[in-house]
Amino acid sequence: MSLRTTAAPCALLLAALAAPAFAHASEPAAGPEDPTTLDTVIVTARRNPEDPAVVAEARDRLSRTPGAVAVVSAESYANRFAQTFADTLRNVPGVLAQKRYGEEARLSIRGSGLAQGFHQRGVLFAQDGVPFADADGFSDFQGVDPLSARYIEIYKGANTLRFGGAQLGGAINQITPTGRTAVDDTVLQLEGGSFGSLRGSVQLARTSGDWDVFAAVSAMESDGYRDHSEQSQARLTLNVGRTFGEDREVRLIYQAADIKQDIPGSLSLADALTRPEMANPGAISGDQARDLTLKRLTLQTRWRLNDSTVFEGAVWGWEKELWHPIFQVLNTNSETVGLFGRFDWTGQVGGLRADLFYGLSYRDGQIESQRYLNIGGQAGALTADNLQKATGLDVFAEGRLFVTDRLALVAGGSFGRATRDYSDRVNAANNDDIDYEWFSPRLGLLWETEDGAQVFANVTRSVEPPTYGALVQAPLVGFTPVKVQDAWTAEIGTRGRHGALAWDVTVYRSEIEGELLNFITGPGIPAATFNAGETVHQGIEAGLDWRLPTGPAQGSLLLRQTYAWNDFRFVDDPRWGDNRLPVAPEHAYRAELAWRHPSGLSLTPSVEWRISDAWVDYANTMKAPGYTLLGLNASWDVKDGLTAFVDARNLTDERHVNEFSAITDARTASTVVFNPGEGRALFVGLRLAL
Repeated sequence: MSLRTTAAPCALLLAALAAPAFAHASEPAAGPEDPTTLDTVIVTARRNPEDPAVVAEARDRLSRTPGAVAVVSAESYANRFAQTFADTLRNVPGVLAQKRYGEEARLSIRGSGLAQGFHQRGVLFAQDGVPFADADGFSDFQGVDPLSARYIEIYKGANTLRFGGAQLGGAINQITPTGRTAVDDTVLQLEGGSFGSLRGSVQLARTSGDWDVFAAVSAMESDGYRDHSEQSQARLTLNVGRTFGEDREVRLIYQAADIKQDIPGSLSLADALTRPEMANPGAISGDQARDLTLKRLTLQTRWRLNDSTVFEGAVWGWEKELWHPIFQVLNTNSETVGLFGRFDWTGQVGGLRADLFYGLSYRDGQIESQRYLNIGGQAGALTADNLQKATGLDVFAEGRLFVTDRLALVAGGSFGRATRDYSDRVNAANNDDIDYEWFSPRLGLLWETEDGAQVFANVTRSVEPPTYGALVQAPLVGFTPVKVQDAWTAEIGTRGRHGALAWDVTVYRSEIEGELLNFITGPGIPAATFNAGETVHQGIEAGLDWRLPTGPAQGSLLLRQTYAWNDFRFVDDPRWGDNRLPVAPEHAYRAELAWRHPSGLSLTPSVEWRISDAWVDYANTMKAPGYTLLGLNASWDVKDGLTAFVDARNLTDERHVNEFSAITDARTASTVVFNPGEGRALFVGLRLAL
């Protein structure tokens, strides 16, 4: 390992670990200019004065988790052209969120679903606490509107127990604003800029007695950075609620999205770096696209039963239509319904302070799927017609017992059951079904200092049954014999704030049996899936905020840094030995220096540094080069609720590849798997808050 790859990470980690010692010497006097927290740091002592109460309460709630968690407020990306998780979660260490094109992105936490070449698995994605995925766990998160999020909760790694999940990557829960928690009563926003991008949105938040309503509409169109990457979208969010006293409410949430996205396809590495705006010729001739229509309805409640117990529950359903010309034309119609319930109890056990949550989550869904020959983007002869049914059940509980005022023992677990029932209407020989059952235990410790800093540790088992994308692999008959992915994860970390510094550092190791891995079988063809033997995912996630000393007239100056070390590899594999797993870079660093003046002017230069090259193939014969991207964000509070902002990206117009699919061996397999990163871009916006 070279000095170039280790100097910056080591400096950051030393600063983070030494924070309690040297922060005290530079601690400023308490007052309104006290330092703010990282978007991704949980603070249990003093609330961040720049965050509204609803976000601070979420940080406090997540701080009860004996593991790595984070909260990202809507305020943290309000003055950016936020379109995907690559924009909203970019400052969360350990989260790999990389844009492919348009709103299609890779989402992975600690290497979950690492080689997944399309859509998303390995992370429990939820909205307002209920799953935002098909019943088999496969998710399309493009339907979610980042402009209609009040904040986003991230439970990294095996910390999903509050939702009943047992995924390796964790959970992401996006919370919808209500008429009472929305930032402003009325927001009008208009944005535009590079690649012919234009987006407009309107948000309304109102209260009337016990009733409240939040409504948001947004629409966008863009030509895209690359040829054949045009997109258009429209989204609607409606949240209506009624309160019946403190901690008692019923809420109805409706969401709809209509997204049309042309697909530019993947390129060779040479083309991606020298001709990044071109599209794959096959994507053009096949008029490849991904058109999605989504409707979702949730009825949920939060109801305090007594002084010690609160119930949160929901029933929900969604329907989705997907028209997807790629190597063939995929036409799917899916319907999913579910229910969720959780009790939160606080009290005493044997005279010791204790708390407990327990509940269940159930999903039931089916997908009608047809596949046709792709004739210039139109459906030709029918090649496949099937019905995919799936259910999922999780029963879960976790409790904390404070053996001292500051030390809590944590124990919990979840029982899971999943079913798959497949009917092939073209060839009945392919009909198949399978059931899975498992138990995932969890043990942990959580210690809190007098000033609110925390140290935590836990050991947790995660289990992921295969989705239909893994089980049904033509031309194999019936289900492909893909097994459950099983892992044990241990982590230890610390988070908190002292004086001018806020930190969040976690070290983890996951030992995985049967990791579900993918590789591309041909250009434009979805990845095949197989089980590895033993693999290891281990690493470090670190975040450090430093409020630099300035005079009151000069404004505030905040240095925000995040770093991730990703060591993902095979263990004594018969074919790949101890090779590293592809896709994720070993080292990644990001920093922002935010200057905010009392006049309302803000300037934030940033750097994104992929320090190390990333392997492309399991054979470890080909790498995608690292890169350094510079950005600049500026905003100005003009007057009377009017804010103008500028979001400049990749200022040096660096040619780079930030996303690609895994392959077996670059010496023998096709290497047309790269999605070029976007070139220099400039977006401007106006937001009027009333």
